[in-house]
Amino acid sequence: MKSKDYYQILGVPRDATQETIKNAYRKLARKYHPDVSREVHAELRFKEVGEAYKVLKDPEKRLEYDQISGFFYTRKEVPPQAARSYGFDAKKETRAENKATKSTTGRSNPRHDGHGEGNFSEILGEAMGRPNPVPPKNRGINVHGSDQHAKVQIDLEDTFRGTACSISMPTYVTDEYGMPMVSKRTLKVSVPKGIRAGQTLRLAGQGFPGMGEGKAGDLYLEVVIRPHRRYRIEGRDIYFDIPLTSAVANVGTTVNVPTPEGAIQLSIPPGSMPGRKLRLKGKGIPGVSADAAAGDLYAVIVNVPPPVHTVVAQKAYQALKAAFDFSPRN
Repeated sequence: MKSKDYYQILGVPRDATQETIKNAYRKLARKYHPDVSREVHAELRFKEVGEAYKVLKDPEKRLEYDQISGFFYTRKEVPPQAARSYGFDAKKETRAENKATKSTTGRSNPRHDGHGEGNFSEILGEAMGRPNPVPPKNRGINVHGSDQHAKVQIDLEDTFRGTACSISMPTYVTDEYGMPMVSKRTLKVSVPKGIRAGQTLRLAGQGFPGMGEGKAGDLYLEVVIRPHRRYRIEGRDIYFDIPLTSAVANVGTTVNVPTPEGAIQLSIPPGSMPGRKLRLKGKGIPGVSADAAAGDLYAVIVNVPPPVHTVVAQKAYQALKAAFDFSPRN
């Protein structure tokens, strides 16, 4: 039974998002639906597309599929002998192994040559549950492990001091026959001071394990800063709102404002209009090193009108209206 590349069937890359996979499935399902398509093999293609989507739409099933097929769909560092194994075309090794097999068992075994030169579809098929006469550990296949990508979440305050956190992520281990099994692991990660959202941390050798004596891949962690109830983040700059009444903003004042590093006194110049940004240079997310520039902190003026539910407030507004000969519509 020939193993199928579900990503190729749907026409998407192996790192495609779930949305991309869903859109590709819908497009192909419409194209090959037996009630619509007139192509000869439309029904077969329709079933293949459905089968592929059934696996790839489910994160857990997709993970298991990726881990098993990941032994072979690896990076360019795959050794040449492992790459040749897909086609089973190493003639010298095959002849030698067949000869050795005949002398010990009385028959040849073209599927297993002891040097990792088995057919890819057969090896993968065995990994998915088919019988395996010769344990893969004895094949001598050495394949570099795939890189792994994940996200690590931190708080805004962590970018000012650095932090250490634990993350859980999928991995795979091998059973006594060398077959991959999906598992989970917990890893403690140090996040340096000055990291910003979207940056990637590389942990060498912490990706998916290799096959045989192949080295493990690398782990790439994308930093995600959790939403903050007070601050908005743009790169290394931080924004927050200062609510003021029009009267206070017009005459100016000094207010106590919070920052990620503690409260400070901020002077509001007279005539500050709503939307004005007051810059506090260097008070944003710090640089990754002492000589790297830090971001800025911006206080944004927000106009909050006082309530007018009392007689006193209404009289004050009437007096203000009479004092100014001004209309914003003119």
